[in-house]
Amino acid sequence: MKKIGFVCLILSLAACNVSHQPKSNQSPPPKSKQSHQSIEQSQDHFSLINQAMMQSQGRVKAVLAETRKMTLMQEIIKGGCWDFLDTAWTRAGVPRQARQIIYANKIGGTYANPNQLQIGDWIYYVNHSYHDIEHSGMFIGWTDKPRHIGLILSYAGEHRAEPARYREYDLSHVYHITRAE
Repeated sequence: MKKIGFVCLILSLAACNVSHQPKSNQSPPPKSKQSHQSIEQSQDHFSLINQAMMQSQGRVKAVLAETRKMTLMQEIIKGGCWDFLDTAWTRAGVPRQARQIIYANKIGGTYANPNQLQIGDWIYYVNHSYHDIEHSGMFIGWTDKPRHIGLILSYAGEHRAEPARYREYDLSHVYHITRAE
């Protein structure tokens, strides 16, 4: 029961986080088309994150809750994207031996069919938004499936002291999928 209450608290904090309310001693940001679109996009992402939580169960739900908590608490894990997700999955009760590889290839090889992706999958993909390097993140859901754009929980890596964040990525080149079973 305590776990459910904690998850509800975390989701409540997320709702506050998405509202983009200015601090009391700051003036509100100017209303522009760009800032309105950013707020709208954040609300869409929040809806997709909530939908992922409601549709998942078992270990996947535990992983989603743990990564959300770590993200909201702006927890920094020493290392890169792999280190962040390995820590989160382990904390959520999904040790390495409980992770199932669904699809495995190498960068530049044959890529996974987008229909193989499920909520909570730990994926490796070509990061087209950052020098076409390999990157890993956790799949939350599709924001534009026909164009292969998905919402990913991403950790910057490269030993930067930045918390994880939810961000859209081109997932047309996913080459490895791991699932919590």
